[in-house]
Amino acid sequence: MKIFNCLLVYRRFLLIVLTPLLLLPLPLIIKTKEAECAYTLIVVAIFWLTEALPLGVSALLPAFMFPLFGIMQSKEVASAYFKDFHLLLIGVICLATSIEKWNFHKRVALRMVMLVGVNPAWLTLGFMVSCAFLSMWLSNTSAAAMVMPIVEAVAQQIIKAETEADALEMSCSNGSINPALDLDENIEECESSDWKEKEKQVNGYDNGVASTVCTIEKENEKEKEENLPPVETVRKNRKDKYSGVFKVMCLCVAYSATIGGLTTITGTSTNLIFAEQFNTRYPDCQCISFGSWFILSIPITVTILVTSWIWLQWIFLGFDFKNMFKRGKKKTAREKASEQMIREEYEKLGPMSYPEIVTFVLFILMTLLWFTRDPGFIPGWSSLFPKYKGYATDSTSALVIGLLFFIIPAKTLSRTSNGENSCFWLHSTDYLEGISVMHALGNSYSCWWRVCTGRRL
Repeated sequence: MKIFNCLLVYRRFLLIVLTPLLLLPLPLIIKTKEAECAYTLIVVAIFWLTEALPLGVSALLPAFMFPLFGIMQSKEVASAYFKDFHLLLIGVICLATSIEKWNFHKRVALRMVMLVGVNPAWLTLGFMVSCAFLSMWLSNTSAAAMVMPIVEAVAQQIIKAETEADALEMSCSNGSINPALDLDENIEECESSDWKEKEKQVNGYDNGVASTVCTIEKENEKEKEENLPPVETVRKNRKDKYSGVFKVMCLCVAYSATIGGLTTITGTSTNLIFAEQFNTRYPDCQCISFGSWFILSIPITVTILVTSWIWLQWIFLGFDFKNMFKRGKKKTAREKASEQMIREEYEKLGPMSYPEIVTFVLFILMTLLWFTRDPGFIPGWSSLFPKYKGYATDSTSALVIGLLFFIIPAKTLSRTSNGENSCFWLHSTDYLEGISVMHALGNSYSCWWRVCTGRRL
């Protein structure tokens, strides 16, 4: 047992030492460049899967292993670790950092949810649309992490409302009122008036038939009350139903974050890696741009998003079109609690602040520059430089807008003390530290791609 605990404690160190040693016969026995490249690939893959080393550090292993094995020169390996799409990532990260710092994402998500309403189906769709929209410009993980606290807050308000409803039912039950009766006030008044008329009729005629009718009706009423479900059964059914609502709300955030990342070329790293490898393999075909990718992907994204929404509704809640599109429907306690919570959270944000306005304007400007660089059906702004055709890419626009985040002050001069301007970049340094890790991860793939295509592995 002590040996097992010792191995468990030093498992990472053992993996780092034993993995290269155990795989060493591969390049020693099969003395080819292909075997040496496979050795490097397997070692890095094992380190990635086990996380024996940090991901970024593991991705840097080809930088010294390829030159030592004579697979690639050090200059070639170094050039593969910084590409055009990394410059694009820097601009996008500056935008994403500003959006997250000034809570602009929260305003967008809450506003979209308020527009669709608090019906469970429409509430789920609102979260999916808002999360997918954020995922177009942010990483999938960041978008899901931003929307999930809002979903959790809505869920807490629903639980609170249902707890109060259960307490009210228990008080009604202690007062000899059956809480399972969900009769309308008009119906109760009608039934009480009919009962009084029958009592008068029985008292007016002193015969056995009338009393028999009265007795039978009273017995029927007692049987109906006895056959009604108890409080605990109703509560359990409600709990199961709302548990399904919470599950579908959490799953919809995860699904929509992935789906939204497909829409834009900057939505997820896999899109950028594909674009880079495509441009490397076909350098004369500069047909992948932000606009062309968006036009191709937006119909696919909408189709997958709607299909996922319908599927989740059918699995967890059932798809009831009658209740979804019914007008003038009375809202339940859960829906009222959700609506109140969302409205309160949105009101807490107040009016749009100066940093939010700057972020929104730069976001619109970056999107317009991406779409209008080379739209295809009309000349774009890149045609203003005919002598340098193909020089400007989407990363050019991203870097220009990203640079503005370092220049524009985060506060107006009237709000800053001693005339000092707090720039956006002061709040962005923590996020920009991770760029080097992404460079290493992405371009280790680029190294292997170059080796495989050059040597036809």
